[in-house]
Formats: sequence, structure tokens, C-alpha cells
Amino acid sequence: MNSVINNKINIISQNKTWLFVPATRIDRVAKAFASGADAVIVDLEDAVAPEEKVSAREALQQYHDSADYQPVWVRINKADSEEFFKDIVLCQKMPNLAGVLLAKAEQEEDIHSVHQLINLPVIALIESAIGLYQIDSMAKAVGLAAFSYGFLDLCNDLQVQVGTPAADIIANQIRYQLILTSKVHQLSPPIDTIYPDFNNEVGLSDRVQLWSQMGMSGMLCIHPKQVAVVQQTLQPTDEALLFAQRVVEEYERSGQAVFKIDGEMVDAPVIERSRQLLAK
Repeated sequence: MNSVINNKINIISQNKTWLFVPATRIDRVAKAFASGADAVIVDLEDAVAPEEKVSAREALQQYHDSADYQPVWVRINKADSEEFFKDIVLCQKMPNLAGVLLAKAEQEEDIHSVHQLINLPVIALIESAIGLYQIDSMAKAVGLAAFSYGFLDLCNDLQVQVGTPAADIIANQIRYQLILTSKVHQLSPPIDTIYPDFNNEVGLSDRVQLWSQMGMSGMLCIHPKQVAVVQQTLQPTDEALLFAQRVVEEYERSGQAVFKIDGEMVDAPVIERSRQLLAK
């Protein structure tokens, strides 16, 4: 994988908010960036009706070639669809894209093929039981930068009832599998799925705390108002920052591997976690 791809992959883990914009509403891209989103995804898949695919691609091409262009990601249609190669041809005409999200990813070969054809990093969206089953093999694909997943599609395929305690168990199992696989294969930490109720700030904040505590890197967003909630929730408390600073200062002062602060035992993992928090 070349250095340009590697640099883009490194940036992915720093992106906390990934905001979708339908390709049929290219005028919203500027507003999406203005919301403070770290990355904007122009959607050519589910958000675009079949009869609007052609005009959506034309609009994206015009935006890419305009003076107002800012690098965007593009969600392309699944590999076995008739729209897939049309999306690939379009992406080949847009060298300044940030990367692509492959919808309904299921095979290593598809990810590798996308990367070979457009020389851009790929985020694989896991949206089926087969895709979830194949994540270990897909993680080996050249060009793969990270995983994300579509939970509603997965629930439909697995026949899981959305909005139930059972669904929460399944969701956390999916997160765990993606986190573990990504770590083993040295990918960016996975990106959490959307939170569909964009008016529920409390619920969204709870979700952000969950995936961030599990070690995921960011979240897919469907409305600009979600961006600020995600960013605010991810801000560490003053107490946490102060404790981390005291841990690092005491370690650098004393050089001891184990010590106490306010009666709490501090060892290597706590020191490393404190350094990571301060680095962010």
C-alpha cells in the first residue's frame, strides 16, 4: 500500500464524526462541513432512488470539479449490483476523493478490487450475516482502512427485533468482533453505526459513551445536529484531564512503575491511558 493511502488511513482514526449527505442534495455538502463534521460522506447508495442515480453521479462530478470542492468520501453501491461499476467509473474520474465506503461488503476480493481500480482507501460496511461472518478474511484485503456496519440491515438479515434488549446484546457483539478483528489486522478502530433518532440527544450521548468506551474511533451521523452532540460527549471531563496530568507528571518525576495518587494505584496501563488522554 503506498504512502498516500497510509496517510489517509492514519487520518481515519482521528475522525470522530462522519456525516452522510445524499448525492441528490449536493448543496448540503457545504452545510455538512460547516456543522464541524470531521468527514462528509456523499451517498450514492440507499439515499438515492434508482431513477435518480444518473443525475446524482453527475451532481457529484460537478461538485468535485468545482472551485468549492472539499474532499469527501463516497458510499458506493454493493459489488454485485449493476450500479457498482458505474460508481467505480465515476470515482476514477475524481482523483481528489478522500476515499470510499463499500456498501454491504462481503468478500475480500471486492475490497481489493475497489482499491485496485480507484487507488483510494476503502471502509467496508458490514450489513449482512455473510459479511459479518467474513470479516476476518476481509480484514486482509489490500486497501481496507476500517470497518463500519449497518445495524438495521444486519438486524433484518439476522431476524433480530430492533429496539429490544436482545438487539443491544447483538450490537455489542458486533462491535466486539469488529474491534478485535481491526486490532489484530492493524486497521483503524471501527466506526460505529448511525443513531437513527436525531432528535434524541440524550440517547445519542449515551450511545457515544458506549462505543468510545469500547475503543471505537468514531460514528456515522445522519443529521448535522448530531455532530455537536458527538463532539461534546467525547470531551474528557476536567477531573479526568487533571488526574491524567498528575499521573504523567508523577511518573516522569519519580520514574517509578507503580505509585499512588489520591489512594488509587497507578501502574503501566494507567500511565499509558493517561498519556493517550492527554495526547488527544
